[in-house]
Amino acid sequence: MQKRRRLFLLPRILLNMMKQKMVIKVQVNCEECRIKALRLAAKPGVTSLAIEGSDKDELVVIDEGIDSVNLTRSLRKKLRHAKILKVEEVKVEEVKEEDQGNQTDLLPQHPICLGPRFCEVFYDENPNYCSIL
Repeated sequence: MQKRRRLFLLPRILLNMMKQKMVIKVQVNCEECRIKALRLAAKPGVTSLAIEGSDKDELVVIDEGIDSVNLTRSLRKKLRHAKILKVEEVKVEEVKEEDQGNQTDLLPQHPICLGPRFCEVFYDENPNYCSIL
């Protein structure tokens, strides 16, 4: 019998709902454990990953639609200790109209011109030579 792989994605209704930031405390003592934790958290839908904290033991995951409980469960299977510290919604910062007025206009970009094309010229050394005979 084959084991079924669990997907970390939530239903599509919740997928478009929000972007969330999860902070998960993991027990990492060496560089290999940190790499293993980052590889386990790198799933489709994850926008950014980072290891933060004073002891480099907090995994910060910013994602769209990944279930934090399933992610923590998979981290526990491989690293033996994982605990959710906080899950919060990430708000997209809107650019204010005042800031747009202060920006300088960029110069228009022109299409890139390629160099001249080189042609191969055929030159016959003996123009009176007949190849039919």
